[in-house]
Amino acid sequence: MNNPSATTPSRRLRIAVDIGGTFTDGVATRESDGRIWVGKTLTTPDDPGVAVSTVIQDLLVQAEASVGGVVLDEVVHGTTLVTNTLIERKGVETALVTTQGMRDVLDIGREWRYDLYDLELALPQPLIASDKRIEVSERLAASGEAVVALTEEELQRVVEAVRGLGVRSVAVSLLHSYLNDEHERRIGTALQAALPEVEVSLSADLARELKEFERTSTAAASAYVKPVVAEYLRELENRIDELTPDIPLRIMVSSGGFTSARNAAHTPIFLLESGPAAGVLSALNTAKAHDVQRVLAFDMGGTTAKACVVADGEAPVAYSFECARVHRFKRGSGLPILIPSIDLIEIGAGGGSIAHVNRMGLLNIGPESAGSVPGPACYGLGGTDITVTDADLVLGYLNPDNFLGGEMQLRKDAAMQGMERLAKQLGMSALDVAWGIHDMVNENMANAARIHIAEKGHDPRDFTCVATGGAGPVHAVEVARKLRMPRLLASIAAGAGSCLGMLAAPARADRSWSQPALLEEVDWLDVEERLQAMRGEAAAEMAAAGVQADEVEWVVGAEMRYYGQGDNVSVSMPLAQFGGDARQTVQQAFEGRYRELYGHLVPGARPQVLTWRLTGKSPAEARTFNWGDSGTVAEVPPTQREIYLPLRREFGLVNVYKRYALPAGSRLTGPLILEERESTLVVPIAADVEILPDLTVSVTLKEFE
Repeated sequence: MNNPSATTPSRRLRIAVDIGGTFTDGVATRESDGRIWVGKTLTTPDDPGVAVSTVIQDLLVQAEASVGGVVLDEVVHGTTLVTNTLIERKGVETALVTTQGMRDVLDIGREWRYDLYDLELALPQPLIASDKRIEVSERLAASGEAVVALTEEELQRVVEAVRGLGVRSVAVSLLHSYLNDEHERRIGTALQAALPEVEVSLSADLARELKEFERTSTAAASAYVKPVVAEYLRELENRIDELTPDIPLRIMVSSGGFTSARNAAHTPIFLLESGPAAGVLSALNTAKAHDVQRVLAFDMGGTTAKACVVADGEAPVAYSFECARVHRFKRGSGLPILIPSIDLIEIGAGGGSIAHVNRMGLLNIGPESAGSVPGPACYGLGGTDITVTDADLVLGYLNPDNFLGGEMQLRKDAAMQGMERLAKQLGMSALDVAWGIHDMVNENMANAARIHIAEKGHDPRDFTCVATGGAGPVHAVEVARKLRMPRLLASIAAGAGSCLGMLAAPARADRSWSQPALLEEVDWLDVEERLQAMRGEAAAEMAAAGVQADEVEWVVGAEMRYYGQGDNVSVSMPLAQFGGDARQTVQQAFEGRYRELYGHLVPGARPQVLTWRLTGKSPAEARTFNWGDSGTVAEVPPTQREIYLPLRREFGLVNVYKRYALPAGSRLTGPLILEERESTLVVPIAADVEILPDLTVSVTLKEFE
């Protein structure tokens, strides 16, 4: 196991591990034929690496028992560590170095109230306190030229000021450094030389873009979590090394690719949405295998439910979003972050989200989650709060004796006791409360998805829902029904779907820089030089992730608008098409996209480029996965149990199948339940259910009212 290169392909494995708020999932795949083995354990919040090590070791044992003599090639990892650290404010003491006169930019923000009528409106507190912000006497003009030079004396003053604060991390964000990063680089070099124990984050490495507040917020967030992430990744590499020496660790990033652990530690903010991004890739991999173009990727885990609308087979990427919101579903109440990320929306609660009576005396769910410790009441681990999982158990959707394949027993009595306490507060029956929790979660998710799809200019009835996550298949059919989507797909190991997405993900590197100019006035020679320089940086990052230069696909993008407008239009084209008459190529791309979005062009208006982007990706092809020996079971007849049937408003007896006891080609009729170790597919309405050749389950809905 010490020399992977000398091992036959039939024994080489890749492992993907995803840490969620409740469970840590893992999948090992044999590259030669796509066979997989799946592991799942409760997340260990005090030391997440413990659960990761447990899952990896379990997967190696499974694969070794199945095929023997296996060798681990690499580990791909996604984590909520960055998100949780920002939400829980558990980062390190951090300082900010910024241009004189700009120290209050984190407080001033956009000067925008996200809720005009909320008299108790709360804004997110800056991650860096005002007394930890240092102003430096330097200034760049909007053209990038130095107006006030950065002297050596000023540089030393800043170093001593940072030393006096005793912080573990520093963010450097100077005015207009997206055009000229010389001053930031000098400050960063001086700080690292004088204070090697202090982590330094430059905005020029993270977000070379317009918008001073957003760029500074991004640098502050990355610096705030950088020592935490660096320490975590070092420990994780050591743990993996103890299991199997010299195995590369790849880290999933928010844009839907992976990078090296070293790059991830240097720019940790890019990991912010790594797990949910992988869920989208898993859904798209399933959709591609079955020639489905329009997809609602629906991923519901233990803490949150997220969705992504894909209309052309390619996951949309956004370049700004929010995290750590004061109000989870209120846009503008979080910290703005400028990084490339798959365009996800948080549409609802997860399985561990807590149900409670709000101050209006009404039933509410989340945003607080029971997590893995102590967990939902039905886990029997000391938790007493009632969660979505408790409701699903009371409604018969979960089998108390088959959770995690029977490794974990659920206590229906504890769930019912908690449900009765909640019912007394609401003046309802316990069963009505359980259905209310389940239906409210589904309704909230369907409403959020409906709005998101409409904002993209689409009709949900034209889409197929692809469900991933431990709780996704439990709720997906009802969400699809409410959206009137005709079909749903759930791949094998859908409960560990994020891991399948990581195994199908390409390596990826993104670069950008803002340089506002009318299209007719763009300095194309300068653009070409910058593109080549950034291509060199990105190629080095891709090489660190194990990708050869000739394998990389390069795409040039631009954020554009008509001069004087407020909203931007994103365009992209292969780098190979960017040569020659670049102005005409870019203008044609802009006008085509603008006409597609708005129906017509603006006569006499002049196009303007705000930000250039460069993306490099390794080739991505649809992956086919199939079970290792432990995944399939012998054919067994179905059992039966009562579940709540929503359209009949009563409990009814339905067939319960072992999902992997059903061979490809099996055709069934709902209502029914398909059980597997990592999740449960609940079909509580009339539907045609088919097991496709790759064991993906296809559900065609027949009942909507």
